[in-house]
Amino acid sequence: MTPHQKDILKVWLAAVLWLVVIAIESTAYLSADETSRFLYPIFHFLFGMDWRRFLVWHHYIRKTGHFVGYFILSVLLFRAWKTTLKLPAWWALRWSAIAFFMSATVASMDEWHQTYLPSRTGAISDVVLDSSAALTAQIVIFLFLRAKGAKLAEEVPVAARHDH
Repeated sequence: MTPHQKDILKVWLAAVLWLVVIAIESTAYLSADETSRFLYPIFHFLFGMDWRRFLVWHHYIRKTGHFVGYFILSVLLFRAWKTTLKLPAWWALRWSAIAFFMSATVASMDEWHQTYLPSRTGAISDVVLDSSAALTAQIVIFLFLRAKGAKLAEEVPVAARHDH
């Protein structure tokens, strides 16, 4: 196996493992009822939180989990496509678009799957949230790589920029 093939395997393995994490989170074992069973006693003990206030926090914790999970998925998919589709560029719309649309597709399939579980609900609003997280990740990647490229360009001596 060549070094490039090993790199491809590593980045895709990371993305696939994250997809497994998302699939596990989509099961009945991590429904709102299940997560509240272990989170409520912790919040009640640490903060003296009553059930009604906990439900509000629980909602936001779960939605934050959606956002973070799909943000990470989008980043991992970008890395995988960047490594797989080698282009002489610091950023390519192709890598970003594929990563975004794959993340949005996973979000859609995840919510569709949840409609078949009695303890879960599939919600379009979650697909929108997850897709927004994927889009945000792509914007952050673009801005980060652009800033990194500008910084590297500043570090190159002026004479070296003119030598070809």
